[in-house]
Amino acid sequence: MSAFYHRAHRPVSRNISLRSYLKKFFNLTEETGPSIRRGISPVTLKLREMQRFFGLQITGTLDTDTIATMKKPRCGVPDGNFARFSTFGRNQKWEKKSLTYRIHSGTADIMISFGRQPSGIGGDAHFDDDETFTFRSNRGYVLFMVAAHEFGHSLGLSHSDDPGALMYPVYSYRNPDTFVLPRDDVNGIQSLYGRNTGKDPSVDEPEPPTTPDACDSSMVLDAVTTLRGEMLFFKDNVLWRSSPQSTTPQQSLITNFWPNAPSNIQAAYESQRSDKIFLFKGRKVWAFSGYDRVRGYPKKLTSFGLPRSVRKIDAALNDVKSGKILFIVGSEYYSYDEARKSMDNGFPKRVDQTFSGLTSKVTAAFQYSGFTYIYSGPYMFEYNLTTGRLFRVLRNRYFLRCTNF
Repeated sequence: MSAFYHRAHRPVSRNISLRSYLKKFFNLTEETGPSIRRGISPVTLKLREMQRFFGLQITGTLDTDTIATMKKPRCGVPDGNFARFSTFGRNQKWEKKSLTYRIHSGTADIMISFGRQPSGIGGDAHFDDDETFTFRSNRGYVLFMVAAHEFGHSLGLSHSDDPGALMYPVYSYRNPDTFVLPRDDVNGIQSLYGRNTGKDPSVDEPEPPTTPDACDSSMVLDAVTTLRGEMLFFKDNVLWRSSPQSTTPQQSLITNFWPNAPSNIQAAYESQRSDKIFLFKGRKVWAFSGYDRVRGYPKKLTSFGLPRSVRKIDAALNDVKSGKILFIVGSEYYSYDEARKSMDNGFPKRVDQTFSGLTSKVTAAFQYSGFTYIYSGPYMFEYNLTTGRLFRVLRNRYFLRCTNF
């Protein structure tokens, strides 16, 4: 196996310059060429490559989101290409199926070491002693996840631009007890070594999860809400952020925003009154202020005054004008008064009493620019909540600004 070397995930220095970052991770060189003659600098071209790789708005300028991405803890291996999964090349894979490893000293195929200065060849893995490693806590870096990523490099995988993949270069907190290798990583390792033909068919293994695609016309969103002027769209373990200033939504893992948040949430709403966002799953609700979990959460649904018979919320809607939170459960909905912190009398009511023509199951809901949007399957219904009038029926990817129609 040809030599390559990598360092474990660590925070990028807050003082690192754009030029240094692009040199380190995107192979920026000082060479001049046709791009210079056209008036486009190598830094601008590489910056655009970086923004494309991370799913940022491709501006070619050092904007706020780009700076935030540069400051995230990440793997020390350069990114350099733009495929869902990628490899170091066919000549950089193991030609044998039985590999040995040693920690700290000795001789083996994969040497594992902890220290401050990298040293090693081949598929060796170095873990930085400047980092704080943990087993499961989100205060530090989960050793299992970092090691799994680094051993992916040891086996010949490069980085993926799939934010849900293990080989995505930016560190994300994940619970090792429930982690399942994503489909993108499975495809990558099988491209090098083929499928595992020796599996026991009697062993029921979980299906590798696939990162949702914003352009999937059949996708059913789990929840939609606003947050401080942005729109958030949830699906499985990922979310998309869309702001009025951005032409392309940014996709990331939910745990990149809120390490304590659950995946596969079922409803969400923003409270402008308290500047909090509430996420619902099963009989529980989580509350976050910015990036921080609110003390005392998660709580039970009954904390809102909902009856014990309610096992989950299908959608939550904050009606900004009235200050009411509508909790949609099946074909009915409850009304919660945020100011009084109690349920309104006379509920539940039927959903189709308020939203005319809506007879199918509601899957998400939110308000934007004075209109109320109710999601049902892959479709979105645009209403005037005051009159109950239905204006349009749209695909649920309408606000995701997907151009692949």
